[in-house]
Amino acid sequence: MRLVFAGTPETALPSLRALLDSPRHEVVAVVTRPDAQSGRGRKVHSSPVAELAESAGIEVLRPAKAGHPEFLARLKAIDPDCCPVVAYGALLPQSALDIPRFGWINLHFSLLPAWRGAAPVQHAVLHGDPITGATTFQIVKELDAGPVYGVVTEEIRPDDTTGSLLGRLAESGAGLLSATLDGVEDGKLEARPQPGDGTTYASKIDVPDARVDWTAPAMRVDRLVRACTPSPGAWAEFRGQRLKLGPVRLAPDAAQLVPGIGPLAPGEIAVAKNTVLVGTASHPVRLGEVQPQGKRLMTAGEWARGVRLAPGDRLD
Repeated sequence: MRLVFAGTPETALPSLRALLDSPRHEVVAVVTRPDAQSGRGRKVHSSPVAELAESAGIEVLRPAKAGHPEFLARLKAIDPDCCPVVAYGALLPQSALDIPRFGWINLHFSLLPAWRGAAPVQHAVLHGDPITGATTFQIVKELDAGPVYGVVTEEIRPDDTTGSLLGRLAESGAGLLSATLDGVEDGKLEARPQPGDGTTYASKIDVPDARVDWTAPAMRVDRLVRACTPSPGAWAEFRGQRLKLGPVRLAPDAAQLVPGIGPLAPGEIAVAKNTVLVGTASHPVRLGEVQPQGKRLMTAGEWARGVRLAPGDRLD
């Protein structure tokens, strides 16, 4: 099939590479989000998908909106059979959905109808789901509600962050997307409607949502930090400045880690050598890596020595 691939971040690259290597399909163009500023210098950069496509000599389309007449006219002229989508990051109007004869087929990183929306992997980690996966489905006007072609499943490990879990899903999902397109072309794969119940929604998790609430139980703190790693990054305040937090460890044996420690109030800090504990509503957590505002990433022990913690210091 002639394909126009739609995607933007690194998560989409395994799928694009798989389709570029496919002997059955030809990627004739990609659709991606417009170039954007990123990094400390706020320089304008192309998306990872655009960079890969350009290195392969493939046309790159960067519409500000997928409904713009110029984009629709170019898509019609390209005349794709199908448009596979992985993390494109923008809404597709019906005028665009109607162009390819096999429609737009999305690879979504959840087991639909669970976690429709922008942040399915983050919410799966945050809510303690034991299993997640990836789903291919036909895009329709309603958000992530189209009929399903296939799924792959993935166990969520106790130490998984959104980054580690999404990395595995991107790889296994690439195989699923390729197999789905093969089946659609052969006429052997039929999309089935999603179940009528079990629908949940995964709204975007922004920086304010990533602030740790130390009055929550330790398990909730652990899940929030892992869900927000690497982005947007969990954080707390210390002495009025933001402290970014890497994954923590549950520490029900806190007294063994810091001898003589008593019960810690939510947010209260206790330190011994390289061990830094913070109180929660249940038992403490052990900090891993942290990043003070405007400084480099470091171990919690390095940070504690540098700030010279005093009795009663706490994270807010």
